[in-house]
Parts: sequence; structure tokens; C-alpha cells
Amino acid sequence: MLQASNVSYTHGARRRAHPGLKPRATAPPAPRSAVAQDSAAAPRSAVAQGFSPVCSPGVHDVSVTIERGGIVGILGPNGSGKTTLLRLAGGLLTPAAGRVTLDGTDLTAMPRRALAARIAMVPQETHLAFDYSVLEVALMGRYPHLGPFELEGPRDLAIAREALGATGTAGLEERRFSTLSGGEKQRVVIASALAQQADILLLDEPTASLDLGYQLEVGELLGRLNRERGLTVVVATHDLNFAASLCHSLVLLREGRVLAAGRTGATLTADTVLALYGVTARVRFDDQAGRVTVLPIERARHA
Repeated sequence: MLQASNVSYTHGARRRAHPGLKPRATAPPAPRSAVAQDSAAAPRSAVAQGFSPVCSPGVHDVSVTIERGGIVGILGPNGSGKTTLLRLAGGLLTPAAGRVTLDGTDLTAMPRRALAARIAMVPQETHLAFDYSVLEVALMGRYPHLGPFELEGPRDLAIAREALGATGTAGLEERRFSTLSGGEKQRVVIASALAQQADILLLDEPTASLDLGYQLEVGELLGRLNRERGLTVVVATHDLNFAASLCHSLVLLREGRVLAAGRTGATLTADTVLALYGVTARVRFDDQAGRVTVLPIERARHA
């Protein structure tokens, strides 16, 4: 269980080095994977190293429990603290107050390598310093399992290739990452997170800048990985219909505080959409889709 208890974090604090990442002569650190359990968690970016200013909003007195094996969506307008909460849940940020625990252990007390073996993160965008092949990007997920100066072996290659197969990108392993489409890149980065063999996967805006077809592909992939592997998935997203189609439960953030949380069907309502975004919307169960759908109508006059 991944749990945030009365967590606060103020904008402008400095973030911790990404757990499990280490510099290598031939490849930069890979995106880190962090699995959160069923309610809210924080995606993790594998390219961040060292300390750098965090230009994201804060969160205030947030308590969230993510149970094992769930798919949790974190929703909220720009500046609501979604990415900050993901980073706190993934151990990238240290809370100014409160604590974040994984199976009862405070993340700050866990060795970085041990944390990386449990939590993997897929950032909103992945920028690589060199023009790596798809297989090399997938192998980056093995870094937390390698010793100092240790190179990937046959087992690491097998795990990376299996992860590519699971994301439908095995046929791309010799392609340069830079030549891929947006949807292909996202699936390859998810494969790298799978190669990390963490049990919690945190994703920040996984469908941003993707067309409708690729959005559906990513949603179907995450749902299948959850069903077949028991992977706990936490997604921060602006897309209400994507969240409704994928997530078992939701956490709604506004101005850094939890507005509502619970099962998707009960939490995503016309009233909560109005309170969260100041938008009037039609929210109803669609028989053909088999889920709740959201149709925005207009910005409320009093918003």
C-alpha cells in the first residue's frame, strides 16, 4: 500500500535525486518507474538527476491511500498539484509536512535502489541526450538492478525484450527512439518502466499530445498490464473521459487540496466537474461505452 498522510509541499522547494538512477558512460539515466497502489500516486521521471528547482504548485494537507492492484486517476485543473503529488508519491520530492509510506515504510527511509525496485515513473515528456535505439531505452529500466560499473547481461536483455513485447514495440527494437511517433515513444518509455520490474507505475499525462487513436492504445495497454500483471497504476491526467475509461478510482485536486476521492462512478459527477473546473457538463453512464462519459457544455458564469 502506498499512502500519503497529511502531506504538504511548498512551491519552490528542491527535489531529491531520482532514486536508483546512476550516471553511465554510454547511456543517461532512464525513466524511473514507480508503482502506487489504488488511489493516488506520483509518476516518476527517469531523466532527472541531482537537485534542481521545482516549478510546480504545492499540495496542502493531502491524505491518499493507494491500494495494491488498482488504477487511480489524479484529476485537476492546471496548477492544482497533480504532478507534485505524483512526485511525492514516487519519492522524487520530500514533503515539508506529513509522510509518504510504502507498505508502512517511510519513503525517506528506503534506500534509493530499493525504492526504484518498487516504484517506476513515466514522465510527460522524455528527452534523451543521445540518439538511443529502442532496445537501449528499454534497457535503461534495468539500471536499478545493476551494480557499480556493471553492464547489462543476457537476463537484462531478455527482460527488456519481454517488456517491449508486452507494449507491442518488439518490432521497433533497432529503430532510433527519435524516429518514432508520439504514441510509439510513449509505449517504449512504458516498456522501460516495465523492465524496471517495479510493482507500481506512475504516469504523468501519458496521453498528452497524442491523437485519439494513440490515446485509446495507451489506455488499453495500461488496462491490460493491470489485469495481466497486477500492476498498480497511478495516472495524472487532464482528460476526464480517459480517466473514466481506465481508472477504478479518482482523486480530485483543486488548489493543492483534495476536493473529492473515491470510486470513479461515484466521484466523477456533474457537481464535481463544476466544482473542479468551473464548467457545466453532462455526466452520464453510456450504455455503448459501458462507462461514465463527460460532455463539457460551458464555463459556468459564476466560476
